[in-house]
Amino acid sequence: MRLDHLSYAAGPDGLHGTAGRIGALLGEEFRDGGIHPRFGTRNMVLPLSQGTYLEVVEVLDHPASDKAPFGQAVRARSALGGGWLGWVVSVDDIAKVEARLGRPSVDGNRHRPDGVELRWKQIGVTGLQSDPQLPFFVQWESPQIEHPSSGATGKVHLDTLEIAGDPHRVSEWLGDPVTEPLEDVSVEWVAPHGTPGVVAAKFSTPSGLVRI
Repeated sequence: MRLDHLSYAAGPDGLHGTAGRIGALLGEEFRDGGIHPRFGTRNMVLPLSQGTYLEVVEVLDHPASDKAPFGQAVRARSALGGGWLGWVVSVDDIAKVEARLGRPSVDGNRHRPDGVELRWKQIGVTGLQSDPQLPFFVQWESPQIEHPSSGATGKVHLDTLEIAGDPHRVSEWLGDPVTEPLEDVSVEWVAPHGTPGVVAAKFSTPSGLVRI
């Protein structure tokens, strides 16, 4: 289990505007990630060092976005002005998570502009909706070479996550201590003064530390 990616919901400036704004802060350009047909969303992706990545995601005017929990979560966060949607951990055997949570995972896929289809299984988005401090889980079915972190320049590294919430609650959800899936990413726990969840992320860049 490790940190797979961070998800940021597009704001009023839309997918490209939000990705451009964050990319300018980090000194890197996002690339078009394509469409999630099952979820009614699309994203732009920035590969980071250490096999993780940052996505900016936007809901589409599509029936799937009203039915799929991920589409619902993106729509709700964007309606509040956009911002951090959540964090995602990768597992090797999602069946263990299914057994612990008592429900099946769902299939996910994304069609990239170059025609490549990425496939994975995911579980836990409903947990994110009810308690945004909780991550959801993915198990990738596509080859590692196609993982969205591929092509990272190595110039931008996710250094720290600031999460408003309870580390004991998150550890219980993960089935492991919360520090383990994050490996070389440190976590700063902040007492929630409102909705729990990701408050900010700090990135090491050639220009110094950037907090978003």
